[in-house]
Amino acid sequence: MIRKLVYLHGAICFPPIPFEHICAMKSDILPSGDHVSQNAKLIYSLYAMGRMKQIWGHNFMEFMPERWLSESGKIIHVPSYKFIAFNAGPRSCLGKDIHIQAVEGHHVTPGLSIILRMKHGLKVKFTKRCIW
Repeated sequence: MIRKLVYLHGAICFPPIPFEHICAMKSDILPSGDHVSQNAKLIYSLYAMGRMKQIWGHNFMEFMPERWLSESGKIIHVPSYKFIAFNAGPRSCLGKDIHIQAVEGHHVTPGLSIILRMKHGLKVKFTKRCIW
């Protein structure tokens, strides 16, 4: 049943963490041509990447769960290196396919933090994991 909720799948594909950082283990050259020194710390904005015209096209600022849906209503696989909110490769988020349901009556209030979180937490129920 949950596999049929493709619009919901598209809606939750927006990044929950606004910033991420990495550290270069050795010197390297980025695709942009910029040089990165060994042990350099890089900070990138997942929030901004989720709203870049160069990545998502002319409607980049719109909330569009349809980005992850084909014309026939199937889920489109977006390469994890283009959409990095759930990490990529061997470090992909284990929880990205977990189905959770908010506990009824729990008041949800956003909290101020570098991570977009709930002020009083988010009480949820977990159900059996399913793959989209």
